Amino acid sequence: MKTCLVVDDSKVIRKVARHILETLDFNVSEAADGSEALDQCSRAMPDVVLLDWNMPVMSGMEFLCALRTVEGGSKPKVVFCTTENGRGHIQAAIEAGADEYVMKPFDRETLHSKLQIVGCA
Repeated sequence: MKTCLVVDDSKVIRKVARHILETLDFNVSEAADGSEALDQCSRAMPDVVLLDWNMPVMSGMEFLCALRTVEGGSKPKVVFCTTENGRGHIQAAIEAGADEYVMKPFDRETLHSKLQIVGCA
């Protein structure tokens, strides 16, 4: 079973994402910010990270840049899941190492499609 780490400071978003991902046969773990997510990745690297942009403590971009420098950190597919929809934000995310980008709010079909694009569904 593939693993997904959902990183979002919104408990509601984490719950919705968990429900969708579990219906897609993912084993899901959660983190409320980038720092917590980085700690979890150091213990067990997930197959996919569903990542919010704006979070306290450590933003999604800070997490992504840190993740890509740690051992095994190039392995997970990273899908930004955010309300930031400007071309500059999307380009910055891809340049920093994100694999795909999905806008909030999202539904099962949209998320499934993005996971297929990155080869994890």
